[in-house]
Amino acid sequence: MSVTDPIADMLTKIRNANMVKYEKVDIPTSKLKLEIIKILKNEGYIKTFKKISQDGKNQIRIFFKYDNQMNPVIRGLERLSKPGRRVYTGYGKMPRILNGYGTLIVTTSQGVITGKKASERKIGGELICSIW
Repeated sequence: MSVTDPIADMLTKIRNANMVKYEKVDIPTSKLKLEIIKILKNEGYIKTFKKISQDGKNQIRIFFKYDNQMNPVIRGLERLSKPGRRVYTGYGKMPRILNGYGTLIVTTSQGVITGKKASERKIGGELICSIW
């Protein structure tokens, strides 16, 4: 069965595994998914990740981060741009997630970056997802 939106599938796997407090989750690899996961690591939402090869298929293994009471660091994930409705914005109208407490992930001509960096560099792009 083919997946029509692999990014939404990845976000759903992360959201579901995080809610039931799994230590890790494996997702199929792609360049865009890897860039999104690097941003999640740099922003402190996940512990770490590594690329693995399992049964001849390349996977990305994501290790989740929890606080002292085992509450997940990731409170929410939302896909903004979908295959049926792409959402683009300029740098002047870049949305803020939870008044600056969340992170917006944007794909631009300079690669996949956060919404804050896109505003600083004065470039717009496609809104991929928001995380808080």
